[in-house]
Amino acid sequence: MRLWDGNAGIIEDMRIQLNNTRIVSYRNLLTPEQLIRAIPLCESSAARIAQHRRAIESILDAQDPRLFLVVGPCSIHDPVAALEYAHRLHALAQRVGETLILVMRVYFEKPRTVVGWKGFINDPRMNDTFAIEEGLQRARQLLVELADLGLPVATEALDPVMPQYLGDLITWTAIGARTTESQTHREMASGLSTPIGFKNGTDGSVEVAVNAILSSARPHHFLGINLQGQGAVFQTRGNPYGHIVLRGGREPNYDARSVAEVEARLESAGLPLNLVIDCSHGNSQKVYERQCLVFRDCLDQIERGNHSIVGLMLESHLFAGRQDIPADPAQLRYGVSVTDPCIDWATTESLILEAEARLCPLLAGRLQARRQHRRSVVRSRADQDLR
Repeated sequence: MRLWDGNAGIIEDMRIQLNNTRIVSYRNLLTPEQLIRAIPLCESSAARIAQHRRAIESILDAQDPRLFLVVGPCSIHDPVAALEYAHRLHALAQRVGETLILVMRVYFEKPRTVVGWKGFINDPRMNDTFAIEEGLQRARQLLVELADLGLPVATEALDPVMPQYLGDLITWTAIGARTTESQTHREMASGLSTPIGFKNGTDGSVEVAVNAILSSARPHHFLGINLQGQGAVFQTRGNPYGHIVLRGGREPNYDARSVAEVEARLESAGLPLNLVIDCSHGNSQKVYERQCLVFRDCLDQIERGNHSIVGLMLESHLFAGRQDIPADPAQLRYGVSVTDPCIDWATTESLILEAEARLCPLLAGRLQARRQHRRSVVRSRADQDLR
């Protein structure tokens, strides 16, 4: 660029850099298409994933009386331990399948309030080497193995690019409390192929989640990348299977009074009464053992006639508690969370078997009540439209 002085004319030639002034370096990443070709999903596993999605949709449509449980580690950091957990969960799913659909929590991305380990995809070696391409490959490999096992999986959608790499392997998606208010994530959700749960805000506000459900149900246009890694404009038709996830805030919001207030808010917005209760986070007040209390309280509500609670979430691992990430990742304790503390497998199995025993006798009546209420909501909405 040429700089001018009014009297002296050109005084200096220089180039002023305006882009990437704070970028140290970048590396090209393999495209979604390249990853999918390298680690493909077989046809039979793809058919099972489609079946799992339809099963969750049937619950949300009040066509299936079962509950779905999203259960598993707070985050994935060790695929070997994750596979062991998955085999245990799959065996249990066969025992309770007439009453409960078990969906394994497989979270690879971790939103951070300030800083910290950002998850398996971002830093799979857990040593700040940020081998993201390796993280993508190992994450997809684990998901394909879980699909081949026949276990439905859930994840949190954080980076809007990630569904192109992994979205074909997911049964249920969450939008977290920090991103439910984000327009980018609402637009992304409108195009996702899975049912999607929006968590209430970190302060406990449910309004942001209700607005997110309404927004994501509508068509949108947004920027992203296609399977070939090129920038693209996506047009969506909207996602009709958005629903709220109550995760607590400053105070828990799993109790019957809080649930009734959320039901009223959903009904006034013309939305189906579909609630998932997260037994961890604000609802457990960050004390992992309290997840059992929350879980059983929700079962009590269902036994007393609640028909809006369609799912529950548990943070669970092979062993209880959590651990800090050591300087040498080889020193990590096997099967123990490195993010939020979790209940152990024995407690998890006991809770799920208890839920199966308590809910099985209620299913027929629960389905009838849900269908009747859905018809009344549809009639009410039609009356409002006519007015």
